[in-house]
Amino acid sequence: MALNGKKRLFPCPVCTEPREVRETKKAKPYLICDPCGVQVFVRGLGGIGEFNRLLHRTNNDGLLARLKEMERRYRMTCPECGCRFWAEPKLIKTSIFDGGLQGFRCPEKDCDATVAWE
Repeated sequence: MALNGKKRLFPCPVCTEPREVRETKKAKPYLICDPCGVQVFVRGLGGIGEFNRLLHRTNNDGLLARLKEMERRYRMTCPECGCRFWAEPKLIKTSIFDGGLQGFRCPEKDCDATVAWE
């Protein structure tokens, strides 16, 4: 189960935090993210093989480090309501004077805050 004595990790599809990949008694991989309430089970033989190849690349190619860097750059936290969201084009807020980027609007319905681009 461990890769070179290390835990096998794979990002949660919701929060992107690395989670330990476990195996069932029948050697089928799964991961659980308690904070998100997400459970991912890979059941079919073809899926298990593909998941294991993806897992090998994830652990060997620094994907988790790249994902963390991407999250650091593009995942925003609203200073007013604390909502965490990904920067995306539809949330861009520009200046009406010069068209310059002011930041990203918080996507929460009742929040009018803008998160500055750093």
